Amino acid sequence: MKERLDVMMVQRGLAPSREKAKAVIMAGEVLVDGQREDKPGTAFAEKVTITVKGNPIPYVSRGGLKLEKAVKQFGLVLAGRVCMDVGSSTGGFTDCMLQNGASKVYSVDVGHGQLDWGLRNDERVICMERTNIRYVTPEDIQEQPSFVSIDVSFISLTKVLPAVKALMDQNGEIVCLIKPQFEAGREKVGKKGVVRDPAVHREVISRVAAYAQENGFELLHLEFSPIKGPEGNIEYLLHLKNSPETAGEGVTDALGGWTEQISCVVEKAHGALD
Repeated sequence: MKERLDVMMVQRGLAPSREKAKAVIMAGEVLVDGQREDKPGTAFAEKVTITVKGNPIPYVSRGGLKLEKAVKQFGLVLAGRVCMDVGSSTGGFTDCMLQNGASKVYSVDVGHGQLDWGLRNDERVICMERTNIRYVTPEDIQEQPSFVSIDVSFISLTKVLPAVKALMDQNGEIVCLIKPQFEAGREKVGKKGVVRDPAVHREVISRVAAYAQENGFELLHLEFSPIKGPEGNIEYLLHLKNSPETAGEGVTDALGGWTEQISCVVEKAHGALD
């Protein structure tokens, strides 16, 4: 009889939950009879040998690795801060925030039943499931978050940033995940929803960065995500600061110094992940 790989890992004590097992598998850290396997749903016979290589992911999902890179590369200090995780899903970003000392995290997602059980029962976590961030008002939360992460799908960041801005602290920071497949025009998205062209990556990053600058955010840092999205898309981490006084300033001039950096980051991303 065969069983799913993620289920087998839980049964054998190699992962505390299927969510964690999926994260480790999709990160390429699992070997089945010596061969790397990155699909959690693949079924195997009970006699196979399963090995987890390297260090296990320290978060409830591999998403935590994305924010971990931002914390390290951008020098983020989350200790004692009220945070918000937009598009929380299983809670990888939420977990990373808590492990970095966040005092409270509002975990917001349009879905339900996805947030890790341990996080759901953590008194520092406010679970806001079945919630579209675009319709959240300041009255819905007890205090303004000073740090917000955004990891959303099937919607452009240009539709989400204004809603987040209305909720956050005046000097707060954002790390948003730029996903080319949800920012590029349909004609530029390839098979299985994957955008491979570096030129399209540069284009969508520039567009999101320009929009952010035009709408009162200061551009601080840009890096590529250390892991690809589920379908194999390269993604990017953009660090912003809420800066109302810059709203409406000349975007073309403001991005001038960023054009070279955007190209450099895209080139590094493709060199590392392609």
